[in-house]
Amino acid sequence: MKRSIVNRVAHLVAGIGDAGQRVLKTVRDHRSRLQRRVFSPFLLLIPIVCSNSMRAAPANIWEEFSVEKAFAHVQRLVDFGPRPAGSKAIEKSRDYIEDQLRGSGWQVTRQAFSDDTPRGKIQFVNLIAQFSGQGKAASPSFLLCSHYDTKMFDAIRFVGANDGGSSTGLLLELARVIGQHPNLARKIELVFFDGEEAIEQFSQTDGLYGSRYFARQLQSGGAKQFRGGLLFDMVGDRSLGITLPANSPVEIARDIFAAAEVLKLRNYFTYLGRELVDDHVPLNAIGIPTLDIIDFDYPWWHTADDTIDKVSAQSLRIVGSVALYYLSEFALR
Repeated sequence: MKRSIVNRVAHLVAGIGDAGQRVLKTVRDHRSRLQRRVFSPFLLLIPIVCSNSMRAAPANIWEEFSVEKAFAHVQRLVDFGPRPAGSKAIEKSRDYIEDQLRGSGWQVTRQAFSDDTPRGKIQFVNLIAQFSGQGKAASPSFLLCSHYDTKMFDAIRFVGANDGGSSTGLLLELARVIGQHPNLARKIELVFFDGEEAIEQFSQTDGLYGSRYFARQLQSGGAKQFRGGLLFDMVGDRSLGITLPANSPVEIARDIFAAAEVLKLRNYFTYLGRELVDDHVPLNAIGIPTLDIIDFDYPWWHTADDTIDKVSAQSLRIVGSVALYYLSEFALR
């Protein structure tokens, strides 16, 4: 009811006494009730609308993985050329990896050591990264690992796009995504192993130089802080088929399969049916159950044809998404 009508009624009843005042009160009460009927439901909707517009949907961390960024890392590493231990190219790779990790909020430590090889003493450097953003100290309990060296060949130019490149690019992108979730990141330690490749043939003293040294340093007591780990190796094959070795930790393998099932990617993961010698072996030997996520059915393994055109961004996405789902929903929930 408009104010002019109320005023006219007030003018008409003025001077009529108590009866007039009662009429005026009735008119005002009617106006008040009418306003409440019209405006109250609308006002009640305002906080609901605002609340819904401001409430962000829960983030699925596995959907944050960027295939473009992961593939770009692989391309950059391949552009450095062959990257065997002790080479100038692997030093360029180290600088690149460190820069990318620091840009994502990780603190990087160089674990340098030398070891005897069939070609004499060689200097190796593992890169170890922890996250301590927002002023809180890291307390890692889970390892994510990759080797970043390539095998040394005299007769061919081996750039290791898949073998050494794909897993390193993947781990750098995982570091970026995980770094945006500090509570998760502080529970993880990243390790980039040098010297995974044997100088000649894998043996007790040739190959796995970085992981063997890393494990020895933890053996005095540090291994107990880690309840598990994932190792990535050769994860970029265009015809992806992750083949978990027979010596895989049963519980982690089960949960990786479950994560892949949820994401409808289970058909890309199976068992190899035999054991593999890789950087997970020294870690398992000191009591850190570590799963080797590897596609060992790769025709261009240790050939000059292990080039960037053999690497698929889609394969990197599959492995990265499953790893992130596993970490957030199983391992570190």
